[in-house]
Amino acid sequence: MERIMPNGLISPSRKRRLACMLYESMLLFGVLFIAGYMFDTLTQSKHALYLRNERQWWLFFVLGLYFVWFWRHGGQTLAMKTWHIRLVTENGGRAAWWQLVIRYLLCWPFTLTGVGFIYSWFDKHGQFPQDRLSKTLLVSSKPTPRGAEDVLRG
Repeated sequence: MERIMPNGLISPSRKRRLACMLYESMLLFGVLFIAGYMFDTLTQSKHALYLRNERQWWLFFVLGLYFVWFWRHGGQTLAMKTWHIRLVTENGGRAAWWQLVIRYLLCWPFTLTGVGFIYSWFDKHGQFPQDRLSKTLLVSSKPTPRGAEDVLRG
């Protein structure tokens, strides 16, 4: 269920957020595949357990770079654009770097444990805890339908 927040923005439904997360995971498969290939090529590793901890930190860094970059430049990842979801600050503006890094770091424990999804049922605007703590919001960015007057006007 979409909700209108006091600042006039619309909170996307949980169903849309989950669909976006599923689509994001499919896109990230390719990103992580290329990042893993680059790591293996640069380190000449021939076994999955070789430099295992370094590989995990590298992939963690690549994911962080992906999310923070897209959130900072336009407020949307590729999947968020498809599902018309945008990340903004509480007043509707563009989030600062520090807010995005905090949000990325907080996404891990809240998403992996499921606490974030459960929390969203009790939040009055359906937001996740990482959004509340980083002072950001997920909002709907669906284009408004144009009326006949707008079409004729140009």
